[in-house]
Amino acid sequence: MPSSPLRRAGTVACALLPLALAGCGSTSSGSGEGGSTLQNFLLYGGATVPPAQATPPLEVTDCPPVTVMDGGAAIRAVSGGGETAAVRNQISIANVARECIGREDGAIVMKVGVQVRALLGPGGSGGRLDAPVNFVIKRGDQVIVSRSRRVAISIPAGQYEQSVAVVEDNMVVPPGTGEFDVEVGLGSMGRGAAPRGRRGRS
Repeated sequence: MPSSPLRRAGTVACALLPLALAGCGSTSSGSGEGGSTLQNFLLYGGATVPPAQATPPLEVTDCPPVTVMDGGAAIRAVSGGGETAAVRNQISIANVARECIGREDGAIVMKVGVQVRALLGPGGSGGRLDAPVNFVIKRGDQVIVSRSRRVAISIPAGQYEQSVAVVEDNMVVPPGTGEFDVEVGLGSMGRGAAPRGRRGRS
């Protein structure tokens, strides 16, 4: 019997998580220059950036990296308990990217992209999985922006993993805010609630 796809592919997902925690794949655009191919797919839905605007946006010299909320890196659904417990599926954050654009009034407009990966475990089957992805911008304990989007991932029968990109745009940081932090997380505000799933038809 082949090894669990969750064990095989999960190694790749876990290897990417530290990159997301460090803000890997992030861009602090404003100059109109393209980032890596993965960054461009996350932020623009294609391998290249869109054509430059006639009036270039103001450059932002300090675009904070995106960090993953405590407990929000991955969520699992498990069937059974004890020694008979089996992982049905796991949804995790595989990579992140971000873009900061300055406005004339001093505000900063952020776009954050998240690559979400779903893996089936030994107790799982193909179908649709969904879970909330949370985006938070804060300064200390003060929350400036808080948004949540539910992402749906369909895994066809016979396959064991699938990835999608989720992009949240137009998150405005008011002028004069100073230093701020950007966080993303899965589940109930990063607490890793189990993903909801619907089995595919046999």
